[in-house]
Amino acid sequence: MAEPAAPERAAPARPLAARPSAGIGWMCTAAFGSSAMNGMIREASADIHAFEIAFFRNVFGLVALAPMLLRAGLAATMRTSRPGLHVLRGCLNAVAMLSFFYAVTVTPLATVAALGFTAPLFAALLAIPFLGERPGWRRWVGLLVGFIGALVIIRPGLADVSFGALMVLLSSLAWAGALIIIKLLSKTDTSLTITIFAALFLTPITGIAALFVWTAPAASTWLLLIGIGAFGSLTQWSIAQAFHEADATVVLPFDFTKLLWASAIGYLVFNEVPDPLALLGGGIILGSVTYVAYRERQRRLT
Repeated sequence: MAEPAAPERAAPARPLAARPSAGIGWMCTAAFGSSAMNGMIREASADIHAFEIAFFRNVFGLVALAPMLLRAGLAATMRTSRPGLHVLRGCLNAVAMLSFFYAVTVTPLATVAALGFTAPLFAALLAIPFLGERPGWRRWVGLLVGFIGALVIIRPGLADVSFGALMVLLSSLAWAGALIIIKLLSKTDTSLTITIFAALFLTPITGIAALFVWTAPAASTWLLLIGIGAFGSLTQWSIAQAFHEADATVVLPFDFTKLLWASAIGYLVFNEVPDPLALLGGGIILGSVTYVAYRERQRRLT
């Protein structure tokens, strides 16, 4: 799962795919940052529980946001007319993060990366009842193919469905719900307001979860926790830049490099042999996500 981030304010009008090379580069950077963060989560989990790792990720994230909050002003930033949506978004974000962090600690990294591609598919489905979108038959086919890719990975009935794989799917579904709410909130609230409220809810919720499994981190684990925060922020920034520089249909295919990085880190660091069907399923899912994004772009242009 890419880390939770509020959408950027709409930039001034610019041609789509104005700088495709830059957008592709940023997406590849995001893929590396996400995979490196997941590797650090797995390594840190040898010392502390995944819920505790998630809590510290949010603490460091809140600290990083403090200068922007002070510069913008507390009163102006915290002003919102939709507090209920912020509460719901925070709860969904917490479910997404806790389930994803736990999945990373018990599931091969390549499988986590592959199943993580399902989040945009779930978001496209949720947009139908909650945003009133009416997809045509081509988008329905794209969504169906994407979920077939997920079945290729988890292979129900042919292999034991791992709890970790189910946690990744739960995370993707919860994050998809959060994305829908972010889209609604972005019509009235600033990006900083959306991000601050998310951090303010995520930190105590993950903190409560961490209390039940709390152990004091070792000195070396603190370095990993700082690294998790750094690479998480790098991933958020890089994704925002990728979509700012180029259209989604240009940069999304390069999110596939996440699978390559995850496979390499899993093999070199954790002795995980990549599952060929996980790579195949991930490719199918990503292809369908790219197609759905293409159809959405065509709909906007017509």
